[in-house]
Amino acid sequence: MDWLATIVNGALLGGLYGLFGLGLALVFGVMRVVNLAHGEFIVAGAFLGVLLVALLPQVPPWTLALPIALIGYATGWLLQTTLVNKSVRSGNPLTPLMLTFGFSVVIRNAMVQGFGADSRAVDGGALTSAGIDIFGLRIGVYPLLVLALAAALFAALHWLLRRSEFGRTVRAVADAPEIARLMGVTPSRIFSRVMGLSIAFAMLAGFLLSQRTSFTPFSGVERMLVAFEVVIIGGLGSFWGALAGGVILGIAQLAGQKFDSNAGSLYAHLVFVLVLIFMPRGIAGDRR
Repeated sequence: MDWLATIVNGALLGGLYGLFGLGLALVFGVMRVVNLAHGEFIVAGAFLGVLLVALLPQVPPWTLALPIALIGYATGWLLQTTLVNKSVRSGNPLTPLMLTFGFSVVIRNAMVQGFGADSRAVDGGALTSAGIDIFGLRIGVYPLLVLALAAALFAALHWLLRRSEFGRTVRAVADAPEIARLMGVTPSRIFSRVMGLSIAFAMLAGFLLSQRTSFTPFSGVERMLVAFEVVIIGGLGSFWGALAGGVILGIAQLAGQKFDSNAGSLYAHLVFVLVLIFMPRGIAGDRR
């Protein structure tokens, strides 16, 4: 029963990890760009939560998820429109890579300057401590809600890209941007919306995780590593694969902590290496 609880809780944590990789997979799948500032945006969402909770103490913390996601969308759209689109048009794949690396340095130092280097956490209130009994297992209500939200967001994005006119345009730009331009589509505008969605997912995930664990301005590297591993395990360009990759990492981490309380993350990274060796295209294969 103890191991079953570990697996269940690992899967619940994995839903959040899947959200880490969702935005990264989206940007890479559409623009073929690896956003090296993705981890810093995740942490920025957590610090934005700290700020909003302090400014609005009477508001339940969970209600701040939507404003933080909207701020993330606006931030991603603005950065892509003003800076990243110019680097993408250069044709050199290293240009956007170095630009996003510069973003990561600036954002990290801005967070240190604004909030200090001390560890922080967001008090989620009674919701984060509530639990329910399911078949003899004590399951946290908050992790269940986060997993349900993650699944809903994955499903919504899947529908958006497969069934809507916007999704068809995104897929056309991803496959053949020059031909899409001949059809009257402006790829740079699509890229801006995609980056907006990516940063919205990242900052939302950071805020949700901030109510489960502490963080510092330097936590972005670790968050970026998790997001990268999720995308690789799931398969490049596969959104549902990213969710599965997150669940695998979450289970591996908590299972590893049962063997060694100080080395849970090590086991998760070991699983990533094994998948990379035996399934180099990931669970769902390369969907680029």
